[in-house]
This record gives sequence, structure tokens and C-alpha cells, in this order.
Amino acid sequence: MSSRPGVRERGALAIVLHTHMPYVEGFGTWPFGEEWLWEAMAGCYLPLLDLLDSYEPQITLSLTPVLGDQLGAPRLAGRFGSFIDETRRFTHAEDAAGLRAGGHDGLAAELERAWSEDYEHARRRFGERDGDLITAFARHVTWTSSATHAVLPLLATDVGVRVQVESGIASHRERFGGWRGGFWLPECAYSPDLEPLLARAGVMGTCVELTGRYGLGAPAHLGPLVSESGVVLYPIDRATVALVWSDGGYPADGLYRDYHRHTVHHHNPWRNDGEEYDREAALARARAHAADFVARTRERLSRDGKGQPGGGLVVCALDTELLGHWWYEGLVWLRAVIEESAGQGLELVRLDEAAERFEPAPAAADAGLGVTSWGEGGGLSTWSGPAVADLAFATRSAELRTVAAATRGAAGRAAVRELLALQASDWAFMVSRGLAVPYALERFEGHRAAVEEALQAGPEAGVDGLRELAHHTDPGLLLTP
Repeated sequence: MSSRPGVRERGALAIVLHTHMPYVEGFGTWPFGEEWLWEAMAGCYLPLLDLLDSYEPQITLSLTPVLGDQLGAPRLAGRFGSFIDETRRFTHAEDAAGLRAGGHDGLAAELERAWSEDYEHARRRFGERDGDLITAFARHVTWTSSATHAVLPLLATDVGVRVQVESGIASHRERFGGWRGGFWLPECAYSPDLEPLLARAGVMGTCVELTGRYGLGAPAHLGPLVSESGVVLYPIDRATVALVWSDGGYPADGLYRDYHRHTVHHHNPWRNDGEEYDREAALARARAHAADFVARTRERLSRDGKGQPGGGLVVCALDTELLGHWWYEGLVWLRAVIEESAGQGLELVRLDEAAERFEPAPAAADAGLGVTSWGEGGGLSTWSGPAVADLAFATRSAELRTVAAATRGAAGRAAVRELLALQASDWAFMVSRGLAVPYALERFEGHRAAVEEALQAGPEAGVDGLRELAHHTDPGLLLTP
């Protein structure tokens, strides 16, 4: 691999958007369940697709197989349409009427604006895309992930890792017709022990969180590494990510819409400083923050301290759902970042091409990269600490039982798919963070019990309960040496 002349000297920004939703389709509605998917589609995925189609930006986009399973479900169009036309139409009207009755005309007007500009628009764009978001995403998605977003270093066996990784890759190939080797490690959870398994599966590049290894803002984050396995590791630049994703990041600004304060039906007509939401003021602030982000990234890459881009690659990785859903103005910010980058002379680059343009430095065997993630403290405690230790141990036990049963020919498709559902990182994350804990525990216990039932029933057990989840997964992977 070699770098193109001049590119290393200029430096570049790689924006990585990791797109993921736990398997909620068919599992509950309001307040916890599949409405999360409908909201993400309306507030994030559909407007993001419009942005990507308009600009064709050099952005690295991953989409997890478990989200693809849900976006490709045959019942998706009708149920999303009903959510918009019936549920959201009713809840916006009810909350607006209640606010007006209380003398809050401005708040009511904001809900009416949000209904027409966000939900009605999403419904229209969904129809114009024939309800086929998989085809719409196919133009832009290049990276995949493990089948159900499992924290791979916490799995009990190499076989379990291979099932997650190879099922995820097979799903991507089946859905999008090819794959270039980009693989998002769920929760950015990395261990050197994973590398041989990733390389065997054809993974060529992934992102890693090395802030604990090198320190915040260290120059070592501004270039890829390659180990003996051949997998290229792209360090996330936490100093840049924190501009967006941190307690004091851009979304906390007082003019932005307050995600946490809501009406009876969980609509958000207030801004962070407690005043009525002012859409125009928020959009102006998003554009100002985009200009600030690009200027700071240029400074991060600067060798002379005067803002002229120097060498290196800044990798800014974000959950896609942050943009438009959690941070209501986030997609406006992203659009402005694309425009500002062109205006300020900051090059955007996809990680699929970055290894050719920024030659990876060899990572010595004794580099001590260790086990890392982008979770609390940079380790795995979010998914294995005291609050969720019982979940972690139960998941490993179920994996060991399933692998053992497979060697006896007693583990079929149902057991494997329920195990994949159980291994999702989302259940432990929600419990650790105190988010919809009863729902998370119910889902976890349901899948754990279903694994046991499927193992008892044998390889012919039915799989109807999981609808579309990992429908292509081959139980024979458990027997692959």
C-alpha cells in the first residue's frame, strides 16, 4: 500500500456513520418497541438518504445486518404508514390542542410544524421510494457489522465470534450484492484476539478506540495502523468526536430542541434553555457549529498552528441515529459540514479508500493495544460490569450450551437465531444506562428462554417468533473448524 502524493501532506477527514437499531420489529409498540424503528426512519434514515442522494459525500456508512433485517421486512411499509397516518397524526393533534387550551399557542404551532415538515414529509418520501429503504441505502452503505451487534470480545468461543461475523458479512453480501471489507466492530469493542478471526472472514478495515492507549488528542490517532493479521485499524479521534458526542458537545446548546422534555405523547416543542423552540434560530446555530467543526478539524490536522491542513487522517465516528433523531438538528449540521468542508478546503475521504491514501503504520506485536471500546471508561464494563454481570454470564452460558449441542447435531436454526438475538449489545447497554430497563430485561429473558426451548426441541424447532432476524444464518457455522 502506498499513499498518493500530496494527500498525506494535506490531511483529510473521515466521517463514519454507524447505523444500528436493535431488533424491535414485532416486539412491543409504545412506549418501548418498534416505534423506535418508525421514529428513526422518519427522523433520521429518510432525511439522511435525501442528503446522501443530493450530495454523494465521501462518508463511510455502515448498516448493521439486524437493522437491514427489519428494513427489509415485508410488513414494513404498511406498519410504518399506519404509524404516521394514524398514531402520529393523532398524537400531534392531541398535544397541540392541549397546549392551546393551556394558552401555549407557540408550542402548539411548533408541534403542527413538526407534524407537517417531518412526519408528513417522511411519509411522502417513503412512498416515493416505494417503501424500499434497502435499495435506497445500497448506493451508500459499504461497511457491515456482526449479525446482531454483539460485543465480540465478550463472546465465549471463537466459533461464536465466527457465527456473528460471518453471518453479518453474508447478510451484507446477500442484501447489497458485494462487500469491500469494511467492518464496524459493535460498540467499537476491540481485542487483539479478534484479528485472526476478522482476517479469516475477509475483513480489511475497522475502527478502534485507542484514547486510553495514546491519550486524548495525541498525534497517534491521526493515522491508520496495520498488524500482522493484515487488518487495518483506524483510530477514532476522540478529541474531534467530543465536539459532537459529549456532555458539552454541540447538541447541548440552548437553542437546540430538547430531546428530554416532552409533551404527553413524547413530542418536543421546547429547546434546551427551556424556551419555545425556534426552528430558524436552531438551524442558524447548526450551520455555525458546522463551520466551527470544520475549522477545528483543520486545526487538528494543522502542522503550523495556523489552520492550514497538514498531514494525517481524522476519523470522526458517530451513531447515525444521533443525527436527526437524538440531535434534531444533526442532519442540518452534517449537510453544512459537507458544504463547509468544500468551502474551507478540508477533504472528506471514505475509509474504503483511506488505506491506499494514508499508508498504515505497522503495529508492533508488543504495541499493547489491549481490549478497548467506546463505552464507559474505554473498556467493556458497560456490557459486563456489576449492573449487568448476570446478563453477560447468562449469554456466555447459552453460547457454550448451543455450541456443545451443535457438536451433537442437536442445535438447529431456531437455537442459533435466538442465541444471536440474545447476544445483542443493546440489552446490557439499556440496563447499564437505565434506559427502558424493564423492556430490555424482558427481551433478554425472552431470548434466553427461547434458546433453551429450542435446544430441548432439537434441530427442527420452529423460528416463527423472530420473523426476519438472521433468516439466512447457517447453523453449520457452529461446526466450522
